[in-house]
Amino acid sequence: MERRRTTAVTEFQALSPRVSDQFCLLSRMNFPKAAREAFAAEFARFLDQADGIGKPKQLFDLLSDFALNFDCPWVAYGSLAPDRKGLKLVRGDPAVMLNYPDEWRERYFEMGYDKIDPTIKRSRRRIEAFRWSEAYNDESTTEDGRRVLDEAATFGLRSGISVPLHGPEGSFAIMNFAQPWDGEFRNRTITYLQLAALHFHLRVTEFTNSTGVESTSNLSSREKECILWTARGKSSWEIGKILGISVNTVNFHIKNVMRKMDANSRITAVVEVLKRGTIEV
Repeated sequence: MERRRTTAVTEFQALSPRVSDQFCLLSRMNFPKAAREAFAAEFARFLDQADGIGKPKQLFDLLSDFALNFDCPWVAYGSLAPDRKGLKLVRGDPAVMLNYPDEWRERYFEMGYDKIDPTIKRSRRRIEAFRWSEAYNDESTTEDGRRVLDEAATFGLRSGISVPLHGPEGSFAIMNFAQPWDGEFRNRTITYLQLAALHFHLRVTEFTNSTGVESTSNLSSREKECILWTARGKSSWEIGKILGISVNTVNFHIKNVMRKMDANSRITAVVEVLKRGTIEV
């Protein structure tokens, strides 16, 4: 049987019944013919490659490459618990994936900016993608919230968009795309990235439902360092001194390892990592 040709629009129409109504308007948007054809080609290529990937980290790398087509080198995905303001690592779920500059990533979590980030606050009450400038200028955004975006700009994330991803039973995630220069995202670009974020989110959800523990090959170099020193009996404070990072950053990486190993304690995480041969004490 001949396979039906996949385009960005037909793929979205197949996906839309499985997600909230937030995306229903996108399938009815009118694009100029040339732009529509270019969009279909790029997005269909992304979909074909994404469907052949079996690991969340590889899928995130593919999405990051796709975002470069729209001059977005910085991408972040975060899954949030319904009853929390900030990012929370959910066991068995690749809850946080991002390629932000290391310095900004460590400062962001060290300072607890995920609790006051205006893009997260705005995403909870929005269903469509929005520009960061909209969150910055929102009357409800506090000065502390604006400071988060101001500091992000000093680390190279000068403009961006956020894509809210609402699911059943209050589940919620957010996808951010950022550029290293000032300027607003065009509406068409926002639509492309929003559809890609939707497909990524659906695929990650499938991974979460089909598998429990992630491979230790998905541990970052910093996660391996932190769990190695944990295995050697060091406290978070001692590890922070050794690696030159804060205690909060150490705890963040160790919690990441615990999540990936489906472990409820540091000791259990260490045992799992050692058993898989990822580190040697």
